Amino acid sequence: MEYIVEKIGMSRTISTSSTPVTLLKLIQTKVCEVKEDGKAIVAYAKGKHKNKCIAGQQKKYNLSAEFNKFATLEVSNKEAGDIDVAPLSEAKVLKVSFNSKGRGYAGVVKRHGFAGGPASHGSRFHRRSGSIGNREWPGRVQKGRKMAGHYGNEKITVKNEVISFDAQNGVLVLKGSVAGFNGAMGKIRIVK
Repeated sequence: MEYIVEKIGMSRTISTSSTPVTLLKLIQTKVCEVKEDGKAIVAYAKGKHKNKCIAGQQKKYNLSAEFNKFATLEVSNKEAGDIDVAPLSEAKVLKVSFNSKGRGYAGVVKRHGFAGGPASHGSRFHRRSGSIGNREWPGRVQKGRKMAGHYGNEKITVKNEVISFDAQNGVLVLKGSVAGFNGAMGKIRIVK
């Protein structure tokens, strides 16, 4: 079973050996159409984006104007309506997928952890990448060479243990951290 969630932030448990935890809020999701393979088209609210395509889908599935995003998820529902959150109360381990924080165009020291050169004594080599090739042979830059470039904003999936689930408020407490900024939207999948 899969669900769309929003990251609230991190905290810790108030026991003798405190555990770092991440709080996730379940997004209100409507199941629009259930397919034979257990997957379903679901609608959820994100921002105020609207166009004729979205309006057509809202009319087709009889949705209110706030539900402006659509996705395909694996659900336990047999018919359209509110998504069934009952399987989360028995869940022990989840696979959590979020986009990591975007860091823009980053150099090799930040992106790949290169050591760089001496900071003083007339050194003119500080945070550059240095040599990137060999000689006349192979006469080209090898594939997979670590260089400066776009860093972050990529999908990262981790397994997290469920500590508790508040069904009334729709808040999940997971052991450890997950990628992304506070307020980011992601997806969770029940593993066991």
